[in-house]
Amino acid sequence: MATKAIKKSAGVPGPSHSGTGDKTPPARKAVIDRKTTETRIDLALTIEGQGRYKISTGIRFFDHMLELFTRHGAFDLELKCDGDLDVDQHHTVEDVGIALGEAFDRALGDKRGILRAGYFLMPMDETLAIAAVDLSGRAAFAVDTKVRTRLVGDLQTELVTDFFEGFARGARANVHVKTMYGRSNHHKIEGIFKAFARALRVACSRDKQLGEMLPSTKGLL
Repeated sequence: MATKAIKKSAGVPGPSHSGTGDKTPPARKAVIDRKTTETRIDLALTIEGQGRYKISTGIRFFDHMLELFTRHGAFDLELKCDGDLDVDQHHTVEDVGIALGEAFDRALGDKRGILRAGYFLMPMDETLAIAAVDLSGRAAFAVDTKVRTRLVGDLQTELVTDFFEGFARGARANVHVKTMYGRSNHHKIEGIFKAFARALRVACSRDKQLGEMLPSTKGLL
């Protein structure tokens, strides 16, 4: 009887080990609705995206930097900012940085199983830029664009620092970006944003070896 039972079940497929035992974790997402007297921001972020974007800040060069940030990070981002551009660009650029940082912080949750830190060296034609990110729970930033002109496109270049400071505050992260050398001011800023996107992509990545472990000895990030 036992032999017959074995033969009868031999052609019946067993349980799949590629399905239930190896489920893809849900995509990490966040929605931010940030309203102040200076800016009104609606933002939707998916970390496990396909580089899709729909972005409008009223500053076209800034939009372009956020678009390539999204594409190089392989994130999905919808962002609409209505800011007091009649006053200055500062509030728009800084608040977008804060809201984007808050979105990453919210989407990452308790940060278990992520690499936490990442860096990238980005060539942009004659320019070389570097970025390093640590999602440490502490806000700190260092920015050196080596841009000496007041404007690139329609963006006030000094506000690049304000964006990364805002992101570091919103994400509670260490953010370091620097242009190593270069000629084109456009390339200097673009190289930094691309390097930052790829460094952040690494920092957000899940690590199978870490599993659900928190990447910190403090027990909190």
